[in-house]
Amino acid sequence: MGSSSWRRSWGNVRSFIGNSLGGLRGGPNIASWVVAGTLAYFLWVKPSQDLKRQQQEKAALAAASDRYRYVEKTKPIPDPQVTGLIYGKKKKQKDSDE
Repeated sequence: MGSSSWRRSWGNVRSFIGNSLGGLRGGPNIASWVVAGTLAYFLWVKPSQDLKRQQQEKAALAAASDRYRYVEKTKPIPDPQVTGLIYGKKKKQKDSDE
């Protein structure tokens, strides 16, 4: 008796899912899902992506036009002969008191 009630409840679940999907089976069911997915993409997903892209472009333009924006600067590379990394005749430094 337990297995028949289990099968009946499983059949009820399957019929509920089938009815909630529109009651279509096989090829028409897949085609309807493809149409619904395509409509959902063009009505909800794509506009939100376009809006996000426009906001990023506006932010990039605003950052590029900001004259006080942060600009990363690199340290000057020291002369290897002055620092002693390369041996040989060193450059003569100009004296400021002359």
